[in-house]
Amino acid sequence: MFSYWEEQSFFHYDVVIIGGGIAGLSTAISLKEKEPDLHIAIFERGIIPAGASLRNAGFACIGSFTEILDDLEHMQEDKVLQLLQLRREGLTILRKRLGDRNIDYHENGSYELIMDNEIPLLDHLDKVNRLLYPLLQGTAFSLCNERIREFGFDENKVKSMVLNHFEGELHSGMMISALIEKVIRLGIEIKTGCGVESIHEQKNGVTINIKDPENKSSVSFSAYRAAVCTNAFTEKLLPGIDLQPGRGQVLITDIIPDLSFKGIFHFDKGYYYFREINGRILFGGGRNADFAGETTTDAALNESIQQMLEGKLNSLILPGRKVTIAQRWAGIMAFGIDKFPLIKKYSDNIFMAVRMGGMGIAIGSRAGEMLADLILESGSRQSRNFGSSRRQAVSYPETPNSKPETRNPGPNHTQ
Repeated sequence: MFSYWEEQSFFHYDVVIIGGGIAGLSTAISLKEKEPDLHIAIFERGIIPAGASLRNAGFACIGSFTEILDDLEHMQEDKVLQLLQLRREGLTILRKRLGDRNIDYHENGSYELIMDNEIPLLDHLDKVNRLLYPLLQGTAFSLCNERIREFGFDENKVKSMVLNHFEGELHSGMMISALIEKVIRLGIEIKTGCGVESIHEQKNGVTINIKDPENKSSVSFSAYRAAVCTNAFTEKLLPGIDLQPGRGQVLITDIIPDLSFKGIFHFDKGYYYFREINGRILFGGGRNADFAGETTTDAALNESIQQMLEGKLNSLILPGRKVTIAQRWAGIMAFGIDKFPLIKKYSDNIFMAVRMGGMGIAIGSRAGEMLADLILESGSRQSRNFGSSRRQAVSYPETPNSKPETRNPGPNHTQ
């Protein structure tokens, strides 16, 4: 049982955002920047963001050469360009919003390792550069084969190397911390350890049910709009959408004396990626070696892929050097029938920005901006009360934590 003060102050919002990762935090910031009077809360199931936002490699990337070439084989050129533009715009928003220093953003070079069987693909380098030039206003890719030996890679396996002139790297922890600080400065509430059990569509809004660990009971919140930004975990809340989880395996070494390279690196169409970070190598990927096994929301280690990563680390990246592994982890991404994020209105009062396709750092900020625009457009068209929760504490969709109205509550989306 809650007090009058609690019910008046803590259970009613204009917008509740479910998911406190890049997309969710960015959506909240964009909403508040556009409509400062909105009363907004973010519900995050983890003590810290529990999805891919803090379990990635910290690549500020738009796509490697062979990845883009592969996209061109399966997508129309205009769609490929739209996708790259989305990534570019997202990175621009992120860097402008937070500042490069606050996310430890650097451009130390972005390279792709080309193996012997991929050499024929280099014949398409000029074609891809011409296609991307109007969007990037510069040449995207160039060869830098002289650095293969300089960086110490296995020259028997790495036959060429392509430099990407439009990518960088950042510190994922600093990025999320800076986003959270921005959210707090804007007066947005963040509730962590707050796993959403279900969302119920109401006539003039939504009710959101949370498992209260203190009382071991369900607690209901109300809002005019709900924004679901739970990426790979969305199916539990909004069933029936085009989304599949994809787990990514990662390891990081102990400090390696006299490491001969900096920057970020890709190979095999972006399925493998590694970087230097504080004198260590962070190396991840290999999902394409076990698509079935990695189609899961279980953030467990895949021992066979971890062993494969370690093998490639010792033979391809650092041949002849013995290194030790400091940590291993996995992160959960989300994919669909195409590579575009799913940013849409799910129902009258429920919206989503999910399915970042392993490009959440690049896409998340732009996705949040687009979702904010959708929500605000719906508010201006459908509800005169939208945006008034601080001013009118009596006009909520229903009183949470009390007996619900007898009318049909609409569809029930259960996690």
